[in-house]
Amino acid sequence: MTVVALLLPAPLAASAAAASPGAPDESRPVYSYDRAVRESVWVDTGIDGDGDGRADRVAVDVVRPREPAEQGRRVPVVMDASPYYSCCGRGNESQKKTYDAQGNPVQFPLYYDNFFVPRGYAVVLVDLAGTNRSDGCVDIGGRSDIASAKAVVDWLNGRARGYASRTGRAAARADWSTGAVGMIGKSYDGTIANGVAATGVPGLRTIVPIGAISSWYDYYFAQGAALFGSGPDALADRVESPAARGRCQAVQRALADGAPRNGDWTPLWSERDYLKDARKVRASVFAVHGMQDLNVRTKHFGQWWDALAGQGVERKVWLSQAGHVDPFDFRRESWVTALHRWFDHYLMGYDNGVEREPMADIERAPGQWTTDRVWPPRATAPTTLRPAPGPAPGVGSLGTRAAPAGAVESFTDDPRLDESDWASRVDETTPAKAGFTTPPLTADLRLSGSSTVRLTVTPSTASAHLSAVLVDLGPAVIRDYAASGEGIRTLADRTCWGSGTTGDSGCFQRTEADTASVAHTVFSRGWADLGHHAGLSHGGPLTPGRPYTITLGLAATDHVVPAGHRLALIVAGTDARLVEPASTTPRVTVDLAGGEASLPFVGGSRAFARATRHSDPAYERPGAPLNGLRPPAPALLR
Repeated sequence: MTVVALLLPAPLAASAAAASPGAPDESRPVYSYDRAVRESVWVDTGIDGDGDGRADRVAVDVVRPREPAEQGRRVPVVMDASPYYSCCGRGNESQKKTYDAQGNPVQFPLYYDNFFVPRGYAVVLVDLAGTNRSDGCVDIGGRSDIASAKAVVDWLNGRARGYASRTGRAAARADWSTGAVGMIGKSYDGTIANGVAATGVPGLRTIVPIGAISSWYDYYFAQGAALFGSGPDALADRVESPAARGRCQAVQRALADGAPRNGDWTPLWSERDYLKDARKVRASVFAVHGMQDLNVRTKHFGQWWDALAGQGVERKVWLSQAGHVDPFDFRRESWVTALHRWFDHYLMGYDNGVEREPMADIERAPGQWTTDRVWPPRATAPTTLRPAPGPAPGVGSLGTRAAPAGAVESFTDDPRLDESDWASRVDETTPAKAGFTTPPLTADLRLSGSSTVRLTVTPSTASAHLSAVLVDLGPAVIRDYAASGEGIRTLADRTCWGSGTTGDSGCFQRTEADTASVAHTVFSRGWADLGHHAGLSHGGPLTPGRPYTITLGLAATDHVVPAGHRLALIVAGTDARLVEPASTTPRVTVDLAGGEASLPFVGGSRAFARATRHSDPAYERPGAPLNGLRPPAPALLR
């Protein structure tokens, strides 16, 4: 079949495509999708998580082109391991797996199968242990979750056992696989990709984590402060199959007992911290994250990116203005093209230059993107800014000069208020926050990376939560990340991305940017429980009237504060809807002389000096509140 021969087999495709004049530089849709092999396999994980006396088997649904198998050729694998295929669905349309009367897979959620199978890839969708048709128990990013997916990578490489049924003994072998695997997924799915990569499993060539967690503690807590929502046991109950709920009660109790809501770091969190094993990562990483993702905050991306930086891992990143949104829904055509080239290079071996292209794509305004050769840019350097008193209580300045000894600001925690309330009245004396602003900038000022804020504070009660947020004070049109679509609007018409069948069309509802006009934008946040000032291992009550020093880590970002706008640092207590309040509502006194913020300016201190050189320190502050977006209510991780 000459048309099929246009797609060269991996891994030989790279050398052949590079060496042969006129050879294709990308995989082409030359294989039949409707004739593709669709099958289910159960892979032995080697773990008896549900305690039934036999090793758990996880269900693996496979769709792969038939023609290569008929020719004795093998194909690489795009793999998405998820707990959501039956409970909640995947993608903007919440697609679930479907099966025919004989139990054979019909619909594979998302577009991966429709697009990649005709191009010579297999697509493998894994039900994590305890979900859908798999044995075992969900353990929320722990040993069982990661082993579920790792075992499938091993099976695809001939190192694990697979079976043709859930309980039978007939073997199923992946003799059609080259062993080259790329894991992809949003949210929980991308988190599993991070965790499997951190095992260093051979055969995993690349991962594409989208809005993914790098350490589960940081999903449920922020430096000891409980984030809104329930614990990991509740998430396990949500995603587990009905059968698993009955047999996995002991695992759920262990999740609840191991994750107390007091914010202490426990062994449960150590097991679910992938950062500590970043040195084992050998797969390339194409990370995607919404800079306004308040579900899986960009702290997860930032610390994962930094941990991989010294390991020689090839990396790429897209940072959008959206919230917890898949790039298929905010930059569809460019995303599918970029992902295609990424998988072609790392899984099929095409020398298409993708690894030599700019490392970062950053969304500056809805639908407007810039690129950086390296991220953060090499000119980025931490610069220390200091809060100082201003013209009125709680209305201070932010600059390079330290406040005089004895200078203080105070606020009283008000759990009813959030970052938008604080920012909208940053130029007014209000009881619940202390705000510090630069004068209007005379040049653009870009922050790229993670920030820290070091504070010495004195609480009036035995408990206190702190928030620190960075704000761009000035008008802008941004994605409406606080709306239900978190920055996108879903339309009625559809576009098709690959081939389809009656049961799996490959056509998806189109989207567009959902925008809002604002007068301020909160672009980075950090929270902490002051009772954990000495570390996360054990928090405790505070002594009222005693000063404590703590450093808050703020989430990674890439934001340009334009000329004419002001940069603000706001310090306050509970950030409503995002952080659970402390047991008391203290009055907190901030020692300004001991406070400082380390901010990652592109151009370092010189860039800040240039942007503030001709500013009038006696500028007139606006009198009216500045409107912004209110943080959305907590959402399910998906």
